[in-house]
Parts: sequence; structure tokens; C-alpha cells
Amino acid sequence: MTAKKKLKTSAMIASIAAEGQPTTAAPFGHALVEAAASNDKIVGMSADLAKYTDLHIFGNEYPDRFYQMGMAEQLLMSAGAGMAREGFIPFVTTYSVFASRRAYDFIAMAIAEEKLNVKIVCALPGLTTGYGPSHQATEDVAIFRGMPNLTIIDPCDAIDIQQSVQAMVDYDGPVYMRLLRGKVPNVLDRFDDYRFEIGKAKRLIEGGDALIISSGLMTMRAVEAADELKEKGVAVTVVHCPTIKPLDEETILAEVRRHTGKPVFVAENHSVVGGLGESIASLLMRNDVQAQFQQIGLPDEFLDAGALPTLHDRYGISTQEVVKKVNSSLA
Repeated sequence: MTAKKKLKTSAMIASIAAEGQPTTAAPFGHALVEAAASNDKIVGMSADLAKYTDLHIFGNEYPDRFYQMGMAEQLLMSAGAGMAREGFIPFVTTYSVFASRRAYDFIAMAIAEEKLNVKIVCALPGLTTGYGPSHQATEDVAIFRGMPNLTIIDPCDAIDIQQSVQAMVDYDGPVYMRLLRGKVPNVLDRFDDYRFEIGKAKRLIEGGDALIISSGLMTMRAVEAADELKEKGVAVTVVHCPTIKPLDEETILAEVRRHTGKPVFVAENHSVVGGLGESIASLLMRNDVQAQFQQIGLPDEFLDAGALPTLHDRYGISTQEVVKKVNSSLA
């Protein structure tokens, strides 16, 4: 008998691409280089994590416009604010946990209060690393949603990231983006009319049996689940909501009303506390819209360390777990 090849996994894998899935390498870094070619106001800044946020690509191309700030996230944010005051468009990068937990007050006082044009782009959002609570930013959206003037973006794939970079350059004001880095899956290329727009949700798939509203990597899971469910005769609508704040209230309310009497899921790579799910639940309540509302997200707890496929199954954000939850709601 031929022995099966053992697949190697790493707790630090930041790519969520399945084996054989088409990917794009470092879409953020390359998109920023492209944007900077026609805009000399763009600068890159990082807190010793340029290589792990794909900003090193920009640094290699534009060394005179790249600033390595060392392991000092508070300094990074304050320096970014200073660059914005001088008319530059700083893209500052670190990990989501360090921006949200360690540098919150500096972002609030130095950047958000003054509505400065700083773009905070952070890797390892939610459960995209197996290193455990020190690196898993499972509550970053909850932390930042309450900050005035801050736009929050949660792209789902390489196409979303590429398009969002130019959108951030064109947008005047502070932005926090949850970055998928490394080899990022291509998901939205099958939807010819898709275009990322700040503040806009987009229907990707139409189906009458259930509705999934999703952001980030969970849009990939929702699309995969919809494809699998379709083979079993279940038609699911998938609405991608890449901007968490400001929320596209008009589109979301219209989609939920179209699915009156059907299960409505909100899927996110974030704690069920304080993220997209609770934001939409609040929207529905304020507008007196009734729905069979369910959340698909991470539990309100510190998560384990381990390999990502195992953790995604354990915490309910794998494609198969999404399929199970939809099927259970229709049983």
C-alpha cells in the first residue's frame, strides 16, 4: 500500500485558501504600489510587521516613502496622524490585536477625533491564525464600532482588497481595514458586476429559501455553502457586506424584508458580541422588522491555539458548519 502524504499545517497560517483554490499573492501590497504610482502623497508605515502585512512590497518599491516604526504601535498611530496633518495619505499596518487593544486611545485621540486621513490596515483579523488569544483579534470590530468617525472595512478576498485600496485613497477620513494577507483566495471574480464601494452591501447570489448576510472571509464560506446547498435543492441568497461601518442599512433592510418568514443569518469572522451580527440585529429592531434571525460567528470566549481547519470547524465558521446551520433552520 502507498502511504498517504501527510498534510502539514501551521498555527501561524494566515491564508484561509483551501488546497487548489485560486489565490492572489499579497493583493494589498501590490494594489498600494499601483495606487502610489499616480499619487505621491501615499506613504507606508509599519510597526515592525511590514513583511507580515504585505507592506514590504510597497517599501521595496518606494523606500523613500516607507517608514519602519519598530514595535511601538502607539507611536505608529501618532506618527501616522502627523503625516496626515502634513497632507500625506499614510497607510499604517500592524496586527489587528495590536491596533485594537494596544493603540486604541491613540487612534481615538490622534486620528479619529480629528478625522485625519489615516488608513489603518491590520492583518490576522478574527480567527485567521492559530496562535491563540495573543494574536486572534476576535473582538476588534466590537472595539472599533463605537469609535466616532472611523470607517470599518472587512473585505472577503483578493479582489475586494485590491479594489478597496483605491477606494480608501479616494476617501477622505480614517479607515480601519481587516486585512487578509499572503496568498488570498479569489472569490468575487465569478460575479462580473461586483465592485467594492465603501458603505455598500452587494447581493451575490439569489435564492428564496434563506438569506445569509456576511463579511470578510465568511462571504467566501457563504458562497461555498450556497453552492453546496444548491446541489441539494436549497436556494440561498448571499449578500456581501464589506463595510461594517457605515452599514448599508437600506440594502440590508430591503433584503431582510424580501425574505420575510425565511431564516436570516449573519455570518462573520468575529465574536458574536459587538460585530456585524449585533449591528444588523439593532438595525432590524429599530425599524420594527421581524426576522428569523441567527448569528454565525465566533463564541464569546478566548479561543484555542491550533491549525486553522480544525479551529474553523470547532468554532463553527467552516463551510460545512455553515451548511449544517442552514439545513438545521430549514428542517
